Amino acid sequence: MDAKTLRYLGHESQLSGVEEHRLVGGKGDGMRLYEVHNGRGLDLTVSPDRNCDITRLRYKGQNLSYMSPCGYVAPAYYDSIGSNWLSSFTAGFLTTCGLQSVGTPCTDEGEDLPLHGSIANLPSEHSYWEDMGDAFVVKSVTKDETIFGRKLRLTRELEISKTENRFVIRDVISNTGDRREPFEVLYHMNMGYPLLDEDAMVEIPSVEVTPRDDHAAEDLANWARMEEPQDGFQERCYYHKFGDAKGVMSIAQPKMNTKLTISFDASKLDGTVEWKMMGVRDYVLGLECGNCYPDGRDVMRETDMLKFLDPGQSIEYNVTVTVTDWEVGS
Repeated sequence: MDAKTLRYLGHESQLSGVEEHRLVGGKGDGMRLYEVHNGRGLDLTVSPDRNCDITRLRYKGQNLSYMSPCGYVAPAYYDSIGSNWLSSFTAGFLTTCGLQSVGTPCTDEGEDLPLHGSIANLPSEHSYWEDMGDAFVVKSVTKDETIFGRKLRLTRELEISKTENRFVIRDVISNTGDRREPFEVLYHMNMGYPLLDEDAMVEIPSVEVTPRDDHAAEDLANWARMEEPQDGFQERCYYHKFGDAKGVMSIAQPKMNTKLTISFDASKLDGTVEWKMMGVRDYVLGLECGNCYPDGRDVMRETDMLKFLDPGQSIEYNVTVTVTDWEVGS
């Protein structure tokens, strides 16, 4: 902030800032939140008690993300058995899936693995934010580590620009143990009303689209077409492949004149998933990039998509989200 602008302000938060809050009541009671306002129309709610995932995302006061009927759920309520993960699936804009598993519950080499792993239900060991001048940066470390088992660590930097409506998720996943460890990660990003409705325009410039199952295959031609909420809708998932390392997915809403774009390195995050769920109140579009598909770690091992980290090894993943004004034809 320049000296001239500062002369007009009683407090910097009149333009932009980060505020720390705690929730009161319900299953989210006591959870810490960072409310980030970038001063250009972008507002994020970051949950350090849930791996510094992003709960709410707004642009110019209008909601972009999906909040599930579960609402805010503190880590103490997490149930790691089977598909019980769904009982604490807040969704929000970003739920990180992994690190020991992603997708369908399964048994892989004698280890029972739950739906989508535990990282999204783990509180950060420590987290803090900094004002870097042209951006706010939220930093956190979350440990997915057990005795006699995996020792994986996720170090996150969430950089929210103050010069444009953009933020970058920078994650470093490290193996802090003494054995070669399988790991999976999926950035489960969830679009919700009013950004998402039957008029939303979804674009994924992939070179190949594969339905996850026979049910999705029945409507393959309409993978990019959104519909009104439907009673009894059964989710459909589509897997997208890109022709090069440039991974990009977007959704535009003509009524809001808003477009959201997700960019990533598709050579590293090689499992791009579209989760189309047009149910009543369960009305959400997942635009997801990861290093696997959500079919269970056993299937990823069989198809040679399972990734590994040697002792002491780390890997970095970056995902960029940009929100812009948009008009038909632009």
